[in-house]
Amino acid sequence: MSNQQRILYCHCAYAQVVPKAVKEEVLRKLSESGVAFDAVADLCEMSARREPSLKQLAEGGEAGLKIAACFPRAVKWLFSAADATLPEHGVEILNMRVETAEKVAFAILGAGFGPAPSAPAVSAPAVSLPNPSNPPAVSLSNPSSPSNGAGASQSKELT
Repeated sequence: MSNQQRILYCHCAYAQVVPKAVKEEVLRKLSESGVAFDAVADLCEMSARREPSLKQLAEGGEAGLKIAACFPRAVKWLFSAADATLPEHGVEILNMRVETAEKVAFAILGAGFGPAPSAPAVSAPAVSLPNPSNPPAVSLSNPSSPSNGAGASQSKELT
């Protein structure tokens, strides 16, 4: 067993469900980092072929395994289908289908390999909320009743 954390990158060559720009950027950042990692063309194909290397990765070292691929549930299923069940702890699966390349690369490589991904700034429009101590007048009487005066009350508030 190795004490070095393993990194597995899936290029999703056949199903092509990971955005091309994301997977290419993650692969570029991994390559430029100088950190050792395993790159595979397609985990789905490896699982279908029951590649023995998946079992070796699943048994990995004490330091764990980081996988840049697809949805975590799919990756776990692919390993399981190849008789290479991933351990409960020590495995981090990064979803390149929904995350940005920057977030995936940062999660794999850490703070020493680029800026921490920040949450996008969200500016909400200014909204005037009603004052709970002074609720608007609302008539709950029967609208078919001609004597309720709801129409007059509503037009007064709207003007």
